[in-house]
Amino acid sequence: MAHEATVAGGPTKLVIRNIGLLLSGVIENPILDADTVVAVNGRITAIGRYKDLDTDGATSLVDAHGSVMAPGLIDSHVHPVSGDWTPRQNQMNWIDSSLHGGVTTMISAGEVHQPGRPRDIVGLKAHAITAQRTFENFRCSGVKLHAGAPVIEPGMTELDFKELAEAGVKLLGEVGLGGVKDGAGARQMVAWARKYGIQSTIHTGGPSIPGSGLIGADVVLEADTDVIGHINGGHTALPDREIRCICEGCGRGLELVHNGNERSALFTLRTARDMGQLERVILGTDSPAGSGVQPLGIIRMVSMLSSLGDVPAEQAFCFATGNTARMRELDTGLIEVGRAADFVFMDKAQHSAGKDFLESIQLGDLPGIGMTIIDGIIRTGRSRNTPPAEKVPEVIL
Repeated sequence: MAHEATVAGGPTKLVIRNIGLLLSGVIENPILDADTVVAVNGRITAIGRYKDLDTDGATSLVDAHGSVMAPGLIDSHVHPVSGDWTPRQNQMNWIDSSLHGGVTTMISAGEVHQPGRPRDIVGLKAHAITAQRTFENFRCSGVKLHAGAPVIEPGMTELDFKELAEAGVKLLGEVGLGGVKDGAGARQMVAWARKYGIQSTIHTGGPSIPGSGLIGADVVLEADTDVIGHINGGHTALPDREIRCICEGCGRGLELVHNGNERSALFTLRTARDMGQLERVILGTDSPAGSGVQPLGIIRMVSMLSSLGDVPAEQAFCFATGNTARMRELDTGLIEVGRAADFVFMDKAQHSAGKDFLESIQLGDLPGIGMTIIDGIIRTGRSRNTPPAEKVPEVIL
């Protein structure tokens, strides 16, 4: 009913009641004292106790039945090509499957798997603009995929970045996947991109695909991108001393990916924690890739980092929500008034050894996902990919 009203252009009001645990996405205050959230026309308007909020006139009503609600998860590192198909593994519906893993927003790190991807400057700009337009106009299963991330090549000038920004491009693909592999050259182009509001990320570690190469700490630090892409390698990680050098040598985002070195991810996490800078940690899958697509990659990273990295589960979820939202300047990822109403409902998987949801994550189990909501619209019910949850929300209206 909410979807029909939205399509028709009518006002919508979503009321979610009986939330058992509300995760905020804010690492400084990861748990909110509230059991109800109200969203009007796809944006959060109220958070608190049911008895204190205006819940009349709901067009959609969800009873959480004591389950956990969190901001929709964000995958900070994907490589889309065309709709919900990837030629990397000739696989369909990878975005929809990720939604069933709780991911409601994705960030492209470059459409690098496009067959015949253009390397000339005119072509790469056209390719990026096409990708940006395509995924803005077509949201697979409702997932917000921010795409159009050109891989920089030698010969690009400041005017090229100005033209890209004016055309709506807001991201750079991984620096180092193209012909620009030196720190000085990358730094100049990254600065031009930043001048025009385009965010940047860099390939870190050994080569992952033909055409990529080793990008070490010296190049990473000199390039000064906004995000240190897969600092734990994609797949091959740098030595610990270089990872520590990067963590200590800049204040940029530290992206940990599923398709990377897990030991190096834990080393990075511990380094960031020792520095008192866990707000820099964000998560991605780096998929589709040679190792395939991981629909549960983000929640697997949350569980792994919490259980093996000794991070409270409620903070680990911030790596996949609020940390990324703040760093990427998104209007989702946080349970705050004014933010997009993008949510995932979870609970302890049936028969987990944990006494409750948070302990089950800290013991290394995956949660069961019961529902996803994007822009106040219910997108999925019980996940087809996760284990069944003990508590599952119900659509009342």
